[in-house]
Amino acid sequence: MGTLKKWFLLMSLLAALPAMAQNVSVPDPQLGTIGGTVLDFSGDVVPKATATLEGLVPSEKQITTANDSAAFEFHDVKLGVPYHVWVAANGFEEWCSPTIVLTPDRSVLLVTDVKLRLSGTETSVTVYSSTQQIAVEQVHLEEQQRVLGLIPNFYAVYDSQNVVPLTARLKFQLALRVSVDPVTVMAVPLTAGLRQAAGTPNYGQGAKGYGQRVGAEAAAGFSDIMIGGAILPSLLHQDPRYFYQGAGTTRSRLGHAFASPFVCRGDNGRMQPNYSSIGGDLASAALMNTYYPQSNRGARLVVGQFAVGTAERELSAVLQEFVLPRMTRGFKKQE
Repeated sequence: MGTLKKWFLLMSLLAALPAMAQNVSVPDPQLGTIGGTVLDFSGDVVPKATATLEGLVPSEKQITTANDSAAFEFHDVKLGVPYHVWVAANGFEEWCSPTIVLTPDRSVLLVTDVKLRLSGTETSVTVYSSTQQIAVEQVHLEEQQRVLGLIPNFYAVYDSQNVVPLTARLKFQLALRVSVDPVTVMAVPLTAGLRQAAGTPNYGQGAKGYGQRVGAEAAAGFSDIMIGGAILPSLLHQDPRYFYQGAGTTRSRLGHAFASPFVCRGDNGRMQPNYSSIGGDLASAALMNTYYPQSNRGARLVVGQFAVGTAERELSAVLQEFVLPRMTRGFKKQE
């Protein structure tokens, strides 16, 4: 299990304890995000299209211009308020979306069904975001997800029905983004300090032992994230993210969370054995045999690390299912 996951679990549990102890629900986020991408009839991007968000009162109106990738976003959108999105581009008639109402469990919406009609003709043009462009936008939104505005929550998907598969490039991008995040970097020396106090692994004490533990923590965390989150998912065509269920009975949601280390969604949309997660934990644990002290090496290290990693993944999934969405500022649902 990577250093980031351990730090993430520790911080998440500390953040969740007051709410669970007092049985007080954490307030739902009050603001959301609406975004989208515009293409032309042939599937090419249409940059600089004008997008307008209109609510019940003039003060809620927002106007933006699609960037060079034809993507647009509206931030600080109130929840529970009906909105319409208007899209206009040269040569096309203006398009208006159906009524959009963001809710606490659906606080981010990605518009993908923009339909334009050619100006001055009866021929209609349907503008859709390509799967790859939607995936880019989804990852962009996921990279903004942080528990309490601090702890990265990039691998959570809160809209399982509308998610699209990631390309290999995006899988590596997401893994690297987690690896170099400041919280990940800060977690390494902190975790090494805890291991120094516990005297494990057997590097000894003093500055030398602490430095060795820092190096070991960094190597373990990076290898776990990259192998289980990018390399194997790319080779095996599996999605490394956690797909939030959100609905159903508590029992079914717990079952979904506990099964996540062993079952995942393939890039083909079908459920399959989670070889990426299992293989990543095993490979990361096996690599420890190359840099851990001789007294800590062996099959027991691999089995023990795999068992701990699996338990931490299940605990993380339970927190994702029942606690963290309400603690993730503007938690992202892509459509």
